[in-house]
Amino acid sequence: MAPKHSATAASVKRKASSSEKHSDGNRAKKPKTFTAAPKRQSVDDDEEMGSGGDGSAFSDSGDGGAELKHAKPSRGQGKPWENGKAAGAPANQTQTSREAHAKQKQLAQERKAAKPLADEVHRTKKLWEKLRRKSHVPKEERQQLVDELYSIITGRIKDFVLKHDAVRAVQTAIKYSTPAQRKQIAKELQGTYLQLAESRYAKFLIGKLLVQNDNEIRDIIVPEFYGKVRKLINHPEASWILDDIYRGMATKEQKAYMLREWYGPEFTLFKPGKGVEITADLSKILAEEPSKRGPVMKYLFEMTNGLIQKKMTGFTMLHDAMLQYFLTLKPESEELKEFVEVVKEDENGDLLKNMAFTKSGARLVCLLLANGSAKDRKQIIKTYKDTFQLMCGDTHAHMILLAAYDVIDDTVLTSKTIFPEILGKNEEKDIENITFLANDLNARITVCYLFEGQSKSLFPASHAYDLELLAEIHEIRKKTSKKEADIRRKELVTAMSPPLLAAVAASPSDLVATSFGCQFVADVLLSATGDKAAALEAVASTAAGDPTPSPSEGADPLYPPPPHISLTPHGGKMFKALIAGGRFDKAAGAIKRVDPPLNFADILYPVIKDHVVKWATGPSSFTVLGLLEAPDFSSTKELLKLLRSDKKSLEAAAAGEAASKAEKTDGKKSKSKGKATQPEKGKSGGNQGAKLLLEKL
Repeated sequence: MAPKHSATAASVKRKASSSEKHSDGNRAKKPKTFTAAPKRQSVDDDEEMGSGGDGSAFSDSGDGGAELKHAKPSRGQGKPWENGKAAGAPANQTQTSREAHAKQKQLAQERKAAKPLADEVHRTKKLWEKLRRKSHVPKEERQQLVDELYSIITGRIKDFVLKHDAVRAVQTAIKYSTPAQRKQIAKELQGTYLQLAESRYAKFLIGKLLVQNDNEIRDIIVPEFYGKVRKLINHPEASWILDDIYRGMATKEQKAYMLREWYGPEFTLFKPGKGVEITADLSKILAEEPSKRGPVMKYLFEMTNGLIQKKMTGFTMLHDAMLQYFLTLKPESEELKEFVEVVKEDENGDLLKNMAFTKSGARLVCLLLANGSAKDRKQIIKTYKDTFQLMCGDTHAHMILLAAYDVIDDTVLTSKTIFPEILGKNEEKDIENITFLANDLNARITVCYLFEGQSKSLFPASHAYDLELLAEIHEIRKKTSKKEADIRRKELVTAMSPPLLAAVAASPSDLVATSFGCQFVADVLLSATGDKAAALEAVASTAAGDPTPSPSEGADPLYPPPPHISLTPHGGKMFKALIAGGRFDKAAGAIKRVDPPLNFADILYPVIKDHVVKWATGPSSFTVLGLLEAPDFSSTKELLKLLRSDKKSLEAAAAGEAASKAEKTDGKKSKSKGKATQPEKGKSGGNQGAKLLLEKL
């Protein structure tokens, strides 16, 4: 008979060791077959069988004997497993999954409660939950909550700001704080701003403090970044808050301190003495110390190139540093070629696209276009595909389009790359885009510049920098561009004219509704090339109707209908310019008419004929005067006859009676009647256009 332990060894599957598993690699692997698992027996039954001594409880199948059949235990007797747990197991092993999770949660809460300031952090989070719902908390209750919050965090700000959940409460406290409380928090955090900038959550606290434009707080925070610019600009979290401070909050002197650190360790370690003017202009620095050119240029190139290779190209500070590097390069030098290649080789064009929307970046792109070869210009301009529409309305990016107009000799490339995107690729999109171009302060320049040039009406005082940059570009293009500027402009106007004229013909009412729109329409009709008949008739149709209609009964007083175009100063000015058929030439002292002539007087007169007297006595009286003075107007006698038939209305308007009647409302006299009727010094009262028309009669 087999020994007692042999049956046990046969009934239990032996786990092979790792050496045994791999010892015989040539042995064929047996197919897996499903075999029923052996029935479990309780430990007590096994012990009883073992104590009997006869060994009848064990199978002899391992020794070739017949397998013994055991009686099936009766239900309820010797149940080995209950609810997945062994019968008779200790109490601590009978926990359910829910009980185990509850115990883990309790342990986590105990560990959290054991941390320092656990109760205070928990309370601040509760206060933050209430304060963040601004519209649901009354003002008095909010003030009480803020006071309680300050009582908790005062003196312990540093412990709170580095906790991702507690720092939100501190930001809320700053949001509802007084100037004195903000200064207190800023002083308490002194010395930790470098650490806060590198924190994923605490960096926003710095922005909360600086956004209030407090000079004292700014002067506490910004100097802490001196000497650490290189480290921070390469940090994934701190780089953005550093650039935000540099772009929006730092003073000119503070910006210079931070930008100088891009020029080498010497500028980081050694600060200029008191009374010395701080400048970040690299050209001036190298002019004073030419011996430093080599190491400074090398250090600056490596630092900028490092950020470009890391795809961290959106920083204003980076664009400022790149511009300083470019301005110190010599024309046609190896350094310049290497720099241009670095800019061009950016895979997705993110560098050029980001540069377009900052002042220094846009200027650098314009200078690259002006100094580059035809191949460089083509590659740069194609990088901005699908971005031109956004660039049109930007304060800085629109200058890149003007530079492209002025320096790229291949006007076919310019027109096919830029115009379809900014003007639209279908009729519906054309009208929408052109209406935007006509009325946006920056976008209108990208279209009207080809018609008006550098006129004051197109470049107001707010755009003086644009004229300075254009002068710089025009000086460079004398050496780098071959085509004449006037020929280039005419070719671009020819390419741009068809969609503009179509838009004016399709939607004149939308365009003439604003002052900028009227100026745009006048520019297109005077300077565009092609068939203008449909556009001229469409613009004339906007003058139809009674200039002074009676108010409708169902009109909403909050949203009154737009006034008739003759009652707007920009409308009358546009019609006068179109009737004149050209622009005033200061050198010649006369209007220079376009060729072929517009003959707009004959198109407009039939539209306003029935109400021409009201035009002559209203704000657009100079439009009627322009009709009489137009050399190509064919109905002069008829117009004079109409005006003579109602000469009394003209005399009343010239005397100012119509204006005085309009000032009275509901028959009540104005309190300042005497002052209101007095004309300004140097100006006579009444309608000046009506007076000139009386002279014509």
